[in-house]
Amino acid sequence: MGVDDSYQTRFSPRHLLGIEGLSPDQITVFLNKSENYVEQNRRVDKATQLLHGRTIINLFYEDSTRTLTSFELAGKRLGGDLINMNVDTSSVKKGETLIDTAMTLNAMHPDILVVRHPHAGAAKLLSEKVNCAVINGGDGNHEHPTQALLDALTIRRRLGGLSGLTVAICGDILHSRVAKSNIHLLLTMGARVRVIAPKTLIPPAAERLGVEVFHCMEDGLKDCDIVMMLRLQRERMTRNFFPSIREYFRYFGLDYNKLSHAKPDALIMHPGPMNRGVEIDTEVADDVGRSVIREQVEMGVAVRMACLDLLTINLDSGERRA
Repeated sequence: MGVDDSYQTRFSPRHLLGIEGLSPDQITVFLNKSENYVEQNRRVDKATQLLHGRTIINLFYEDSTRTLTSFELAGKRLGGDLINMNVDTSSVKKGETLIDTAMTLNAMHPDILVVRHPHAGAAKLLSEKVNCAVINGGDGNHEHPTQALLDALTIRRRLGGLSGLTVAICGDILHSRVAKSNIHLLLTMGARVRVIAPKTLIPPAAERLGVEVFHCMEDGLKDCDIVMMLRLQRERMTRNFFPSIREYFRYFGLDYNKLSHAKPDALIMHPGPMNRGVEIDTEVADDVGRSVIREQVEMGVAVRMACLDLLTINLDSGERRA
């Protein structure tokens, strides 16, 4: 799946703040570029000097394993100078505002700022205050664009495309930025999307997003190609949304009985971190033939390399490209 070089040259977004608003062509450019990096990451020599001289700052206000580590690997494998800013030991702990932090970092002339923040809109606010490119690494319950891209890449590599597939996103839809980004991407690329959750964990007027809403796993999973499970984001919950964990797993946890309603070869996905025995059964999560959860992690590095690559196209110096 080669990239159309002429289109790629014209494809120069300033930032990646969300999936909403991206065209099918733009999403395809991200996915095609990512394909190249999948192969590079499987070689013994994984490093290039594509971003030599570029400075990337990872500014994470929330804990992260997969996203932070994969952005760090991505930056290093592309030859960039990478800094992980530890918010716990920074001036943020002394009361510095997000805007003041942005102005401070901007004065250091970074090229790319990767931001994760508990408040929706934080990445957009930063993008308006700095001169560099900004990538949203997850902002509150708004969006997580690189997760949706890596999920799409995982599906495309397994099934050949996205158009015409039926995808069920199951679990805490209300608090999930992953769900929102995936909904935007999948619908844009021609998939059919269902969301399955208790009524308390479905956003108001969810149907306006273009999804089908179900409150029963057996009904929602019927004939699905993809089953995408989400964790309960209890850190964002301000009240009780379900009676108990045991009750939740009984009705909404993915086990083989519920999975039997999907297509026999339906793929199982989870963005992580997984809560085994809460939203997914261990045997299902580890099903070698159907679970692509580990592939999602692998695709994450390739997608983030592609994002760093593509977002530097419109930086002032063009000397890095042949």
